[in-house]
Parts: sequence; C-alpha cells; structure tokens
Amino acid sequence: MIKLFRFLKPYRLQVVLVLVLVFLQSLAELYLPTLMADIVDRGVVQGDTSYIWRIGGLMLLVAGAGAVCAVGGSLWAARSSGGFARDLRSRVFAHVERFSLNEFDKIGTASLITRTTNDITQVYQVLTIAMRVMVMAPMMCFGGIVMAVSKDAPLSLVIIAIVPVLAGFIIFVFRKAGPLFRAMQTKLDKLNLVLRENLTGIRVIRSFNRVEHEQRRFDGANSDLTDTAIKVNRIMAVMMPVMMLALNFAGIAIIWFGGIRIEYGHMQVGDLIAFIQYSWQIMFSLMFAAMMFTMIPRAAASAARINEVLNMTPDIRDGAASGQTLASGPSLEFRNVTFSYPGAEMPALKDVSFTAGPGEVTAIIGGTGSGKSTLVNLIPRFYDVDEGKILIGGVDVRDMPQESLRKLIGLVPQKAMLFTGTIADNIRFGDGQAADEDIRRAAEIAQAAEFISGMNDGFESPISQGGANVSGGQKQRLAIARALVRKPGIYLFDDSFSALDFKTDAKLREALQSEIADSTVIIVAQRVSTVMDADRIIVLDEGRIAGVGTHQRLMQTSDVYREIVASQLSEEEIA
Repeated sequence: MIKLFRFLKPYRLQVVLVLVLVFLQSLAELYLPTLMADIVDRGVVQGDTSYIWRIGGLMLLVAGAGAVCAVGGSLWAARSSGGFARDLRSRVFAHVERFSLNEFDKIGTASLITRTTNDITQVYQVLTIAMRVMVMAPMMCFGGIVMAVSKDAPLSLVIIAIVPVLAGFIIFVFRKAGPLFRAMQTKLDKLNLVLRENLTGIRVIRSFNRVEHEQRRFDGANSDLTDTAIKVNRIMAVMMPVMMLALNFAGIAIIWFGGIRIEYGHMQVGDLIAFIQYSWQIMFSLMFAAMMFTMIPRAAASAARINEVLNMTPDIRDGAASGQTLASGPSLEFRNVTFSYPGAEMPALKDVSFTAGPGEVTAIIGGTGSGKSTLVNLIPRFYDVDEGKILIGGVDVRDMPQESLRKLIGLVPQKAMLFTGTIADNIRFGDGQAADEDIRRAAEIAQAAEFISGMNDGFESPISQGGANVSGGQKQRLAIARALVRKPGIYLFDDSFSALDFKTDAKLREALQSEIADSTVIIVAQRVSTVMDADRIIVLDEGRIAGVGTHQRLMQTSDVYREIVASQLSEEEIA
C-alpha cells in the first residue's frame, strides 16, 4: 500500500497541513483536562471566582482553537485523499487502456472494474482516516500517559497495565481479519463477474430458460461473499465490546484507587478528574487506532490488487517509427506469420504469407476456427505475432507507434459494438472532427440512411448501451459507417456483413467500391457470395493457407474452397 502513496506527491503540502492541524488539535485536547483540574482545585475548592472566569475563558479559547483545527484537518484530509483517489483511478484506467487483449484475458474485465472502483475506494477511506488518526492516536496515547504520570505516577500504573493488553488484542484481531479481507475482495470479483454475465447475456439466459440456473449461480457467489463477510464482522464485532469493557474496568479501578489516594491526601479532586479524562483519551485513541487497523487488512488487499494492475507491463509497446507518412493507401503484407494464444496447444495461425495492395479487395474465407478473426486482430496489434512479420507500407507494425498504426485502420469488428449516445455520436466515433455531411454520406454508403431517416430524431436518435435498441443488421451498418467516416488507408471488415440480407449486402458492396478504391481492403466473410468478386481470396484451413486466388481459380485448384462453395450454392449458381 505504501507504493501507492507516491500519488500523494501533488498533495504533500495539504497532507503536511493536515498533520500540523491534527497535531495542534491533539495539543489542545491534552491541555484541556489540566485546565479543568486547575479550575476545580484552585477555583471551586478555594472559592476563587475570578480564577474560574480567567481559566474558564482560556479553556474556551483552547477548545475553540482545537475545534478550528479539527474542522480544517477534516477538510484538507478529505480534499487530499479525494484528489489521491481521483488521480489513482485515472492512472489505473490509463494504464489499463494500454493493455493488450492478453492482459485483459489474464485479469478479467469484472476484476478490472472492481479494482478501479471498490478497491480504490477502500484505500481512499483508510487514507482519509489515517491522515488524522496516525498523528492523533499515538500523540493522544503517549501524551495522555505522560500527562497522567505527571498528575499521579502510582495511579498511572492502571493505564500502563491495560494499554499492552489492548494493543495485543488489536494485533490479534488484525492478524485474524487480514486473510478474510483479502478473500472478500476476490469473492467480490466473482460476484461482479456473475452479475455482469447475467446482465449482458439476459437474452440468451431467457431464451434457454436458464433463469433459475443463473439465480442459483448468483446465490452461490453471493452466499460465498456473505459468509466471508459474516466471519469478518464476527471478529470485528468482538473488538468494540472488549475495548469498552477494558475501558470501563480501567475507569472503575482509577476511581477506586484515586479515591483512596485522595482520602490519604496524595491526590486532589481536580487531578483525579483530569486523570480520568486522560485515561479516556488514551483508551479512545486506542479505539481509533483499532478502527483504522481493522480497515487496513482490506485496504492492504485492495492496494496489492491495484499494484498488480499498475505493475503489469503491457506485452505490446510502441515502436519508434512513424506511421503518419503511410496514410495514403499503404500496402499490407503478412510474412511467414505464426501466432498462438497463451496456453493454447496448437497455433491459431501457422506460416501465413500474403500481400494486399492499395485498390485491391482481399477476402479471407474458411471454416469456423480456421483463424480468420485472429488474422484481422493481428493487424492493429491487439496481439503480437510469435514468428514472422506484418508489414504496412514496408514497415513492421511492431516498429510503429500504436496510435499512428491505428489511425491507418478502419476496423468493423465481428461483433458490432455501439456506445451510449446518438447515432451521429456513434458514427463520429470514427472521426471526432467529422462534419455532418461526412456522417450522412457514410450512412448512405453503409445503407443505413433509410432506417435512420425513419427514426423520430434521425441522426440525433438515441442509442442505448451496446446498441440494444437497434437490430443486428442496423448495428453492423452503423459500425461500417463509423469506419467509413474515418477514411483510413486500410479497411478491415471482420465478418461484418453476416447480419445483412443478400440485397442489402450487394448494394452495400457496390456502394463501397468507389469509396474504398484507393485503400487496402480486407474482408473476412462466411458467405461465398460476399467474397466472389474479390481481387484475391485467401482460404484458411486450421490456421494455414489452403489456397490463394480468384474465385474461378480456387474452384479449380482448392478442394477446401470447393467444399465451402458447394455447401452454400446450388449447382446452377456455381455454374
């Protein structure tokens, strides 16, 4: 957790101010019982009214100063800890944004959400308390002991005897609760994972009548977290009664033995009142410390999880070359590319080589699991190749800055993803500076203008999260329009025509021809009708290239391609 405190550097002056204010507040609280003892012994007992007024006024002044310091300390502690949490969340989010898909697979999306929200909140809460308690608790404890000893050394043995007992008990609770708090954060990850899958997959769950099964699955994760939380709370629930019991027994002992010492003239009444005040200050400082220590195990577990994210070095890093000069129709070349997913027994792609030039349409077709989407994901460096090279304009993509590389690419993913906002916002996602005319033209080419005009607000019609309020075909067309408005040098269509009917598919591909004439186009498709007119068709089979050529040539030379065609087209259509 100490490693995370480097994010407090911008707030070090505020932190110092908090510590100073808390120090002054503690001094005021330690001084007040002494003033009270003086009022009782010299003012009340001796009947000196002027002394009472004078010392009483000083007490009010000291109490007021202490209150101002307390308010100021709380204010600046909240500001600095809040800024710390804000900066830490921003740093974690920015760091996660640089992760490759491999890092996302390792940690998991649900866990990353928990670490960015709940875990940082745990650290923030401890920091807010710690900035005040870490100064006040030891000062009130040791300062109170010193002041109590100064009032009556023999009676202070009662406090000196009880403090180690309470400290030992706090350490015992700390060691017992620590592992459980760490387990709670892991189980919270699991609960978030189940909840997220249920919310995003509600259509599938209902269509297969798996609601009860998912309810049992959620109840299992929820009960697991609840059981651990109950164990923690049982341990923590013992602390307060034990602390209060010790505090009250100490109070009884102080009053008992203090009364005896007053009877024999070894102590005055005011000193006993001050002594009781100091004992309460000492005990409450230990209670505050105990409350903080109970939060530390969970915060420490959260800090470790946050550090795990921050210390994870992304597999994919920026290269030194510039891709800006390649914006006008760069060529794309795969040179002996081999790639395996982490932990996989077999490569997803093996020794793949081909070249796609500007103004050409290169189609990739193959059976399920043949590596089509994997090939597309390697081009924008979502993953890096194990062997071989991917060259854009003759430059290895690993030598290019990721931002420059991705500026060259317009990707339409296999699963069309839309964002909350309007239709115009989603199309403009491809180019934040796109004019309204560019957005309309992109929608027309993508065959989306007709259904957009039929909506109440046209391009200002709202899109819900994930595009849940539009159909699959409409989502695909909006995703295509988003790529078109970018006007990139390389288009990647990853099975992005699958939800379109044949008529719309044909009209869209016809409209695309003039728009992408100077660009390098890669189309991944399952339909033969989508790829028949391509300049080059690459047939993938189990991660290897099983054939390259035009439709007519592959019909003569590739058994795999003929099988795919025969499974989709009739003999008349093939002829």
